Amino acid sequence: MALVKDNILLQLVRGTLGKQLTIYERNGQIIMAQKRGPSKKKPTKKQLEARYKMKVAAAYAMVILQDPELKAYYKSLAGPGQNAYNMAVKDAYKSPEVQNIRFEEETVVVTAKDEFRVASIDIRVIDAAGTIQESGKAVLGRNGVDWYYKATSLPPGGKVVVVAVDLPGNETVREVRLE
Repeated sequence: MALVKDNILLQLVRGTLGKQLTIYERNGQIIMAQKRGPSKKKPTKKQLEARYKMKVAAAYAMVILQDPELKAYYKSLAGPGQNAYNMAVKDAYKSPEVQNIRFEEETVVVTAKDEFRVASIDIRVIDAAGTIQESGKAVLGRNGVDWYYKATSLPPGGKVVVVAVDLPGNETVREVRLE
C-alpha cells in the first residue's frame, strides 16, 4: 500500500488498473494498493445470513418496480444519487419496529415505526388457556404512528400479540401479558 502525495496525474484517477493495482481515496488521502481478490476464508454464519437477506431484498425490489404506484412512492423518497430500486431494497432489508403497546380501557394502542411505512398491524387477543379470543386489524390514527384496535374484552392472565407488517411484508411480533 502506498499513500500518494501531491501527484497531479493521480488526483482524479480512481479504480482498478489492469488486474494488479487499485487506486482509491479514504479520509482525504489517495491510496494505491495491490488489487484484492476474493477471500479464501469460508463465510461466517452471519455473513451468509446477510447475503441471503440482501438477496431477498433485491428480489423484492425487482418485483416492486413492476407496480407503478409503489415505484413512484419509493422514487419520491429517493435522495440525490438514489433511485426507486435503492429505496425498495432498503425498505425490504429492515423490519418495522413496535415501539410501545398500551391499553386505554378496552382499546389496544400500538406505536409502530418503519423508515418507510407500516402497512398494517394485526392484533390477537389470547386468553390464559392459550385460545384466541379475537383477532383483527388495527386502524391507523391521525398522527400516523399510533394504531388502534377496539377489543371486546381483555381476559386477565391472557396476552395480546401484535404483528406489525411493512410494505415488503417484513413482520415484527411483540407480546404483552395481561394482568
